[in-house]
Amino acid sequence: MTAAIPSGASAAVLKPSEPISENAISVEGPNFDHPISLQQLLDSYQRIGFQASSLAKAIEIVNKMRKWRLSDEPIAEDDSEEYLSPEVRAQTRCNIFLGYTSNLISSGLREVILHLVKHKHVRAIVTTAGGIEEDFIKCLGKTYLADFNLDGADLRQKGMNRIGNLIVPNDNYCKFEDWMMPILDTMLAEQKKTGVSWCPSSFIRRLGKEINNEESVYYWAYKNDIPVFCPALTDGSLGDMMYFHSFRSPGLIVDIVQDIRALNELSRTSKKAGMIILGGGVCKHQIANAMLIRNGADYSVYINTGQEFDGSDSGARPDEAVSWGKIRAGAESVKVFADATLVFPMLVAATFAQDTPCKEKMVDDHSDPS
Repeated sequence: MTAAIPSGASAAVLKPSEPISENAISVEGPNFDHPISLQQLLDSYQRIGFQASSLAKAIEIVNKMRKWRLSDEPIAEDDSEEYLSPEVRAQTRCNIFLGYTSNLISSGLREVILHLVKHKHVRAIVTTAGGIEEDFIKCLGKTYLADFNLDGADLRQKGMNRIGNLIVPNDNYCKFEDWMMPILDTMLAEQKKTGVSWCPSSFIRRLGKEINNEESVYYWAYKNDIPVFCPALTDGSLGDMMYFHSFRSPGLIVDIVQDIRALNELSRTSKKAGMIILGGGVCKHQIANAMLIRNGADYSVYINTGQEFDGSDSGARPDEAVSWGKIRAGAESVKVFADATLVFPMLVAATFAQDTPCKEKMVDDHSDPS
């Protein structure tokens, strides 16, 4: 005798679905049975789901930042943005505010960020002390790949500093001190002689000029007149140098009030403003708070691994910033829950790097590298 299926169980398991919207997008991954380019792979992320789809959304938002114009009419061919003044550019495009934590300059993302600054893709930068000094330190000595599991006490004995799975020899910081101290002496002398008022951004601009090295992010920021704001300038080796210098030659003043006015005014006067923020902490909140001055950012992309359960700003999703007026209601925004070293190069490849002309002939993969 065949028993009847219990009606309650059947109803629970086989509950009918409501009709699917005609606009619904089905989940589908890339098809590797056919050759696929990097761009095609990234395009496929839209339908993969989870953080892949968030990255695809970030790419879409960044491309809207890049393409926004005050007028629907494109800029004439002979008025290339390359030759427009910063003031004119501010009126003809979305100002992009880039924020990142110091560990990303320690990593190979430094070169990705350098590309953005060299080619004037961003209007302003906010970072931490390590995000400044590690760039200059890399001009003086190499950072090396290592392992997350190296013994800290053993590394200390060897004079090696670990940043995740990277190693920075302490000699690099000694070279940094040798390079920094004469600059601090000169800046103090100029302050006493001319009354110049230093602030973190002018301090960083001066270092970018002094390094005179095209491998430096801040050399290009100096060359391209891109302000770099660092509210926590003393929280690192730079602070150590200022500390030591204050005993040798006291009196150097760095005024943070000038910079908060400059950053907030740059935000307030932007016709459109977008945030791209890698990581959390001070670089994330300083940019978001500047957006409050203009009643919120128009576009926002967060990339970090922070969680919101502890109420941290680092882990907060964009909608929390909407409640504060730091992102406009209805603005396009996304948070990608991921390590920036994994996804930011892909985002740049699919957006800003599309503007870079190929000036060098591609070398065949099978050619003799010699």
